[in-house]
Amino acid sequence: MIETIDFHIPELDAMKRYPKEIFYIGATELLTRPKISIVGSRKPNQYARQVTYEIASKLSQAGVCIVSGGAIGVDAICHKAAGANNTIMVAGTGLDKRYPAINKNIIEDMEKEGLVLSQFQAGVASYKYNFPLRNELVVALGDILIVTYADINSGTMRSVQDALRMKKEIYVLPHRVGESDGTNKLLNKGLAKAIYDVDEFVAKFGDIKQGNIIKDNFLEYCKTNPTYDEAIAKFAAKVFEYELNGKITIKNAKIQII
Repeated sequence: MIETIDFHIPELDAMKRYPKEIFYIGATELLTRPKISIVGSRKPNQYARQVTYEIASKLSQAGVCIVSGGAIGVDAICHKAAGANNTIMVAGTGLDKRYPAINKNIIEDMEKEGLVLSQFQAGVASYKYNFPLRNELVVALGDILIVTYADINSGTMRSVQDALRMKKEIYVLPHRVGESDGTNKLLNKGLAKAIYDVDEFVAKFGDIKQGNIIKDNFLEYCKTNPTYDEAIAKFAAKVFEYELNGKITIKNAKIQII
């Protein structure tokens, strides 16, 4: 059931204008947790996909709630990695829409176990001008902003402008020349910090005591980009389980993390 937030969310005072209404489905208790916003391209490269998943998963396991925008690409990876019960999605439509349709199952899980927010009433479609407002709310909710992949003239970089205006720390992944030019430019200008060691980074923001974070041996193996036949030989049951759960995909006869 769609309900309306009836209390003040102090993090949103950083927005240009505090939202007139905020609608929600799910557990508003997540708003009281330490929160980190993660955003990025709808088409990140494989390296960004893998490291985004690792960062979101480990932050979640360390007690940090992950905030993102529910889009395909980096957003969906974050929500999946964090787990439905420890993620906040900010929608760019009315909450009756479950947009984009390809993420319908993920969104339904977040409605049941996590939290979905929107500034738009039921019935409002995915108008282009909704998304800058959605992005600003995503950035405002997080204690910091992580951008894992972004081209220079992308909507993600407009989120970066929101973060700079709000004086939030920005973290990015180091990329090769010609890839993720937007985040590379931020590093070059000294406007962002690079994440070189995921565990070291997570330890700054969550409880990462010895043994608190459990490594997923199969996903660690998938980072080596094995062939389908190799993976089946070593982890037959896991391959089928993780493919069904949408954690991996098979492309060109190789395993890739989603």
